[in-house]
Amino acid sequence: MAPKEPKDSKDEYKKLSGPQKAAMFLMAVGEETAIKLFSMMEDDEIREISNMMSTLGQVPSDMVERLFMDFAEGVSESGAIVGNYESTERLLVKALGKGRVDSIMEEIRGPAGRTTWDKLGNVNEEILATFLKNEYPQTIAVVLSKIKPDHAAKVLMNLPDDLSIEVIARMISMESVKKDVMEGIEKTLRMEFMSNLAKRQTRDSHEMLAEIFNNFDRNSETKFMGKLEERDLESANRVRALMFTFEDLIKIDKSGIQTLLRGIDKDKLAIAMKGASDTIKDLFMANMSERASKILREDIESMGPVRIKDVDEAQMYIVGIAKDLSTKGEIIIAGDSEEEQLIY
Repeated sequence: MAPKEPKDSKDEYKKLSGPQKAAMFLMAVGEETAIKLFSMMEDDEIREISNMMSTLGQVPSDMVERLFMDFAEGVSESGAIVGNYESTERLLVKALGKGRVDSIMEEIRGPAGRTTWDKLGNVNEEILATFLKNEYPQTIAVVLSKIKPDHAAKVLMNLPDDLSIEVIARMISMESVKKDVMEGIEKTLRMEFMSNLAKRQTRDSHEMLAEIFNNFDRNSETKFMGKLEERDLESANRVRALMFTFEDLIKIDKSGIQTLLRGIDKDKLAIAMKGASDTIKDLFMANMSERASKILREDIESMGPVRIKDVDEAQMYIVGIAKDLSTKGEIIIAGDSEEEQLIY
């Protein structure tokens, strides 16, 4: 007679969800078989099972045996398995190729960082504050003590005032936190916050549309924006606010304009200026030498009529370079909010 299965293990097995069982199964059958199975799945299935695989941790061998018994296969010799990010990613790359796997693993991992505390340091302060405001002040104090001071300051500013004061008071009087308490907080953050955050972290649809609208010619932009306004005025306004157009170059400081000028084709600059407002023309010419400014004016006047399509393409070209320079930190594009305005 086979020995009785421990009650705890049996109870724990009953609590497993379908995706958890599938993840355990794939980790146990070996890479070659798992690769074949993954290749027959849809992206949503791969993403859900991969998410489970990456958080399995160590699974007792008796639970693995019970799983295979359910699949009518006795594999008691398979022993314990360990699921982590590295093994999951390695398996998926062999099955799907790096291109598809990168996006899947990015969603699984959530914000970048090796530890939970590293990851928290890359979470937007408003999102983190929204989660923490439902926790005890002492718990919030512990969390803020583990992240960088500048990030902790921003989180405190996004908490209700009375809660912030409570948290500050706890941080002042906080002594060393017991290891088991710290591990409990970290586990809660990882399971209840980071995993849900990774699932929610999809790109904002308004931001995506703003970039698409930035690449329309002006006739198409006017047409589609008008249609969007008729259908959903609020969304149209949000998309418009996120768009960065040629006229928004006015938000770049003087040194930034000079940096931009050094990186753009002068012929395209003249075409772009043909359809620019006087404000933008003055901005660029004020940051050029007197001789270069004079040549640009002459080029604009001598080129005669220019197709709107050509003007749009030249302006989009310059906007694209400005965005690249901004991403690299070589120029600053001021935002519309008071905090992002520039002081000269």
